[in-house]
Amino acid sequence: MMNTNRKFYLSLIASALTLSTFNTLAAEQEEDGINIHGGVRVNYAYKDYSESSKDKAGDFTFDMASLRFDAKHGNWGLKSDYRFTADTNYIKFGYGYYNFNPDWQLQFGINKVPFGNLGYISNSYWFGLPYYLGFEDDHDIGIKAVYEHNGWQTDMAFYKGAEYGPTENKRYAADLYSGTINGTEYHNEETNQVNLRQTYKMEHQGGSTTFGASIEAGQIYNSKTGNNGDRYAFAAHLDSTFNGWNLQLQAMQYEFDAADSADSNKIGVSVVSWQFEVASKGQVYSANIAKTLPTDWGSIKFYNDFGLMTPDVDDDSYDNSMQNVIGAAISAGPTYTQIDFIMGKNMTFSTANNDHIGLPEVGDDWDKRFNVSVAYYF
Repeated sequence: MMNTNRKFYLSLIASALTLSTFNTLAAEQEEDGINIHGGVRVNYAYKDYSESSKDKAGDFTFDMASLRFDAKHGNWGLKSDYRFTADTNYIKFGYGYYNFNPDWQLQFGINKVPFGNLGYISNSYWFGLPYYLGFEDDHDIGIKAVYEHNGWQTDMAFYKGAEYGPTENKRYAADLYSGTINGTEYHNEETNQVNLRQTYKMEHQGGSTTFGASIEAGQIYNSKTGNNGDRYAFAAHLDSTFNGWNLQLQAMQYEFDAADSADSNKIGVSVVSWQFEVASKGQVYSANIAKTLPTDWGSIKFYNDFGLMTPDVDDDSYDNSMQNVIGAAISAGPTYTQIDFIMGKNMTFSTANNDHIGLPEVGDDWDKRFNVSVAYYF
């Protein structure tokens, strides 16, 4: 089990590209035409809880290659991003859009689910805790309308389902999984999801502050019984910048109420060639701070990202999950390097014996790992 989990760590890292940088280095095209671009990434990882990692002084591996396609003709356009790793390949997004006017855009296809902070609720390569529950940088199949005017942004969306089927575990961000995990059989599938997010950006001396709230609701289809359960999530979020400083705060509540569940306290999800279990109901709190320093050759951003998940289920043995990432991001020309020190407690992907979120904890320790990723964008 642990060998498989360690292998998955590399797969996850290969998928978890910090796309805010991607957008900075390859700005969206405004004029008519076609633009093909992408990136290549390598990764170094050292885990203090892995004897083999210690013996080898860490591992240096190929991370991923990304190919992006942007096209625009008049008010119509297309955008896509496809990823290739050592073990698999998958689509991140692929959608068409139509600009009704400077304020309104309609997107149709695999597009970004509007939930939580407008960009990311993280600064690090490792993403924030909501990512592993399916609430950060998720992309599903549906239609979305975006309105932007005088600092206000409204996102309204309907998604018929996830970008891949429920039995597939190769995917960029977490979705509900149908299959067996640790002896528990799941038959769940996301369907008929609606999202609404409202934000307001207030400009002030030295920067800006964006306030927002999000809500998500949908069904959970049980492929074995044919019955539907329900799911929901809502969040309040803030993203503020001042003289190079950035503060991100978010509080969210979620619940997966699956029909005919074998255990109503937990549910299965999958992401990039792996599957794991999470508490079916809980709260997630995120608090991130960063400072960006400009240089003659680019910039350096120092940051600390913290996430806490508190399960809210009927089983008192379920424990909190926590993740903290302290690091630095170095931008220089077409390259972007992230140096992260990750600490996890009862948290999947960053601990040795707790491949879950919010379930009963094995041990009582913070596990630690060190990660360096280097990307070149073209």
